[in-house]
Amino acid sequence: MGAGIEFECLATGFYLEALLVDGEDVWFTDVVEGGVRKVGGDRILLPERSMVGGLLLNEDGSLLVSGGGGIQWVHPATHAFGNLVDGLAGVNEMRSDGAGGIYFGTIDLAAILAGRRPAPSSIQHLSSECVLSQVRGGLAFANGLSVSADGSFLYFNESFAAVRAFPIEKGGSLGEPITLLDMPDCDGMALDAEGNLWITGFASGELRCLRPDGSEVRRLALPGKACTNVRFGGADLSDLYVTIVDPGSAQALAEGQPLRDRNSAIYRTRSPVPGAPLATACFRLGRE
Repeated sequence: MGAGIEFECLATGFYLEALLVDGEDVWFTDVVEGGVRKVGGDRILLPERSMVGGLLLNEDGSLLVSGGGGIQWVHPATHAFGNLVDGLAGVNEMRSDGAGGIYFGTIDLAAILAGRRPAPSSIQHLSSECVLSQVRGGLAFANGLSVSADGSFLYFNESFAAVRAFPIEKGGSLGEPITLLDMPDCDGMALDAEGNLWITGFASGELRCLRPDGSEVRRLALPGKACTNVRFGGADLSDLYVTIVDPGSAQALAEGQPLRDRNSAIYRTRSPVPGAPLATACFRLGRE
């Protein structure tokens, strides 16, 4: 699938990441230039924050922002900001657990920036009461993740390895993983209204749509070889957004080399199936 699909370019940059679609607002980051940006806007939130791999909406309208050290938050209207989680080497993707808390993956950002082999990643759970616990360690590289609509599974992209499903147990802990698809370049993830997983690849040039058992539904050709994020949006949740990066830029980042070309972009097209609504986090931010 993919012939005849038209993509509209919405924004460009050095290395675009962390897509978040909230109504008409399309938020993203440029991991090189730093800050949180909005398509069509000229304001940059948290301009000093770089290497942001994930954005997530809190119930009060604030944005949770991953990156070095942990997770910060910022409110787009008031510009108030603060720390939600600190003391970590780095945080990549985040997703609501459906009960007000979040799951997120850790990454060794210092090693990545220095061009060294990063330490193993982990999956962490932060409850709505801000109780933090590691629920899985020893992972190759933590990337996209999603919680099934019924809250029974955490789907997880372990880059350089496979797409996996972890049973969610009492208190947010995780059971033993089920491998859905061996896919070394698995990166970003989103769920559609039918419960299927949409998986991006940083070397495959296409989106893969998988059923929860790992069987393939369809593939969608993309306007670039490396795709890092996928999100659904629009009034009917059938607008499909992707971030495309240059494979050479991805390799340069992995080697700790500077990027000089603005060859990354956000594209939008129409999906054959609507997406699943994204649950928000429910943290009491900026309050004692």
